[in-house]
Amino acid sequence: MRILIGTDTYPPTVNGAAQFSRRLAGGLSRRGHEVHVLCPAQTTRSVTTTEPSGVTVHQIGSFPYPPYETFRISRPTAVGPAAGRLLDRLQPEVVHVQDHFLIGRALIRRAASRGIGVVATNHMMAENYFDHVPCPRRLRGIGARWLWADLRRVFARTSVITSPTPKAAELLTRATGLPAVAVSNGIDSERYERARDRAVRPATPTVLFVGRLDPEKRIDDLLRAMALLPEQVPGRLVVVGHGSQRAALRNLAAELGLGADRLEFSGYVDETELLTAYGSAEVFCMPGVAELQSLATLEAMSARLPVVAADAMALPHLVREGENGWLYPPGQVETLAARLTAILSDAETRRLMGKKSSEIVAEHAFGATLDRFEQLYTTVR
Repeated sequence: MRILIGTDTYPPTVNGAAQFSRRLAGGLSRRGHEVHVLCPAQTTRSVTTTEPSGVTVHQIGSFPYPPYETFRISRPTAVGPAAGRLLDRLQPEVVHVQDHFLIGRALIRRAASRGIGVVATNHMMAENYFDHVPCPRRLRGIGARWLWADLRRVFARTSVITSPTPKAAELLTRATGLPAVAVSNGIDSERYERARDRAVRPATPTVLFVGRLDPEKRIDDLLRAMALLPEQVPGRLVVVGHGSQRAALRNLAAELGLGADRLEFSGYVDETELLTAYGSAEVFCMPGVAELQSLATLEAMSARLPVVAADAMALPHLVREGENGWLYPPGQVETLAARLTAILSDAETRRLMGKKSSEIVAEHAFGATLDRFEQLYTTVR
């Protein structure tokens, strides 16, 4: 099948939607499909490249968006013509868009006019959006309603709409009235399992966070919780990732008195270093409040890590209280500190909860995700 994936965010941009788009394209290509991706370029020039997986990536010249590190926006005047030319040249059997912004909306409009079936996946949360777009807080409610109304106008022309979890699909339907089906982003667990088996774990148990250092991730709550750990409780937080809050978080750590014995900012790491981080950790913490699924949490569970997470959005779909970890009310730093204290103090509980994480994450096997999207493509082509 000839498949065209359209996305306004693609690696090296760092976010869940970008990573999913690349994994989906590569997975479909390895199954024998002819896969093309339309996305922003990393420079002002439009280029076409081929990835090791065999995916052809058509990149539209773009410019950087300073409020969001590594994010780029394609030239608006170039997107529509580029989408039309590519559709006419490739004549794909199905188009799969990952958003309703510039590239997504251009492909939907032009594919629909050409009678090409479109699958749309939503990764958007308004909370995430407004952390990167200047908007007074008092107007964010109006802005969120406008975003959902805009998504409705664009996605109404598609054949099938998906979102990564039942909670995310429910949110989309409630906000737009459009039907949506849940299809997990999926995870290829094997390499994380291998990383766990091979890793050398430090004597002091590590609490790991992986993700963008942006406001919706609530990493400040995690730092404050670490500062509340009793002195006799061993534990060291490793924060992996870059983002707009990097300097502010470093300043907060200094104010809280978190030294090198309690905290390390690793910044952006490559894939090998990331696997090592998962393999050597003892606990994963996700304090974010706007996770439609949380790829990082799936990765951590694949590495057999127990999870302490905010009781928000889709995270309760992954964390089963008392089985593979604990949930806590967002913003309640004392409760988060108590959860971390308990799990850092009990190696056997960590082992049992990590084993359960591995069992739960099997429900999100990436092969099943590919199967489901292949089924959907067949229905719309």
